[in-house]
Amino acid sequence: MPRKGQTLRFNLLAMFIAIIILQTSIPLIGYIPIGPLSITIISATVVIATILMGTLDGAIVGGAWGALTFIRAFVWPTSPLATIVFVNPVVSVVPRILIGVVAGVTYQALRKRFKRQSVSISIAAVLGSLTNTVLVLGLIYVFYRANAPQLYQVNIKELLPYLLSVVGTNGIPEAIFCGVVAPLITLPLQRMLKGRL
Repeated sequence: MPRKGQTLRFNLLAMFIAIIILQTSIPLIGYIPIGPLSITIISATVVIATILMGTLDGAIVGGAWGALTFIRAFVWPTSPLATIVFVNPVVSVVPRILIGVVAGVTYQALRKRFKRQSVSISIAAVLGSLTNTVLVLGLIYVFYRANAPQLYQVNIKELLPYLLSVVGTNGIPEAIFCGVVAPLITLPLQRMLKGRL
């Protein structure tokens, strides 16, 4: 890659990581409360970075979000649950990295199949967002189901239905949001950056 392209890549990586720092630090920028729910929109940032810069860089941006989640669980937890669950890097970091991997692989596989690029971006965004939701909740079930009464005030038998309801109430709206917003932001940026990366 030419030197200018490398410089632009590093600048874009820094910009996306800075956006994620803002989204995790300032209320309403990364998490939108809707009634009792809190919709996470940070996965859209990871997907946009992935589509613009590639799977590896998307995984790096996702990893930055995961690292911030992990650090915040110790120094500035968003909830009492975070101090128990997100101190495990397998739960806090790995699903965030895999947003970029899943979105990148999906986009590369679909972009030549659809005439409209927005369709392949939307599908990649939805799958990337759902990857995060399903893995975080699945890993919580695997690692912390014995703590269900303390964590969620539900018994172990009710934990799986409870987590599946969270996928429906939070995960689906997050995925829809990501699928709608990602192409709206990514396509103009792709045109602007064409030939420069």
